[in-house]
Amino acid sequence: MDSFPILYRDEHYIAIHKPAGLLVHRSYISEDKRFLLQLLRNQIGQWVYPIHRLDRPTSGVIIFGLSSDAARQLVAEFELRRVVKKYIAVVRGYADEEGVIDYPLLEEEGKERQEAVTHYRRLATVELPIAVGRYPQSRYSLIELEPQTGRMHQIRKHMKHIFHPIVGDTTHGDGKHNQMFRDHFNSHRLLLMAAALQFRHPFSGELMQIETAPDPALQALFGKIGWEEWCDYRAFSREEAGVD
Repeated sequence: MDSFPILYRDEHYIAIHKPAGLLVHRSYISEDKRFLLQLLRNQIGQWVYPIHRLDRPTSGVIIFGLSSDAARQLVAEFELRRVVKKYIAVVRGYADEEGVIDYPLLEEEGKERQEAVTHYRRLATVELPIAVGRYPQSRYSLIELEPQTGRMHQIRKHMKHIFHPIVGDTTHGDGKHNQMFRDHFNSHRLLLMAAALQFRHPFSGELMQIETAPDPALQALFGKIGWEEWCDYRAFSREEAGVD
């Protein structure tokens, strides 16, 4: 039986750490027979209501309502852009220390591009003595991202746009670097994790900060490439502790 780590739970909401590779709910474009929504319902023994989405290959924090009314109220906060969302990702190359990607995205053919803005900052870099393409070494950055909008595949498309694609992204990434991580580190996943959510609780008004550390697969990878200090990365906890 699947059991997901519960990050937060009260009478209105439950937040868990979603594993990479699992769809949140049934989709007509997939033949998957396992879905997070149903598995979580089975785990806690009650109905849960989706509030936001994470792509199948993305791991990390996701929150559900325990009633349709609770879900509706928090959905409104997402739509009004009052929810802070933080992600971490491993990308190709040395990214700038920080930046803002303001690049409209096309979500549907025949439609106009829609506003899409992502803030990012670099947390760490590494140069590996592994040849990829014509270069004898390969460089990567660990970055923290804060999307201001919620377009489909926004972070993945934005990182491709600035020539720092996310490692393991088979749609918007770099196949040579994806293959290197498979061959040398046995990493077969998208290296993108939803690290934290911050919002005002619709019922209590309390400022909620729900966060998660990297999952064991990411921690193992970080250990292999010299990023051990980031194995216990927490978006808000590190800020409060004054850690840059």
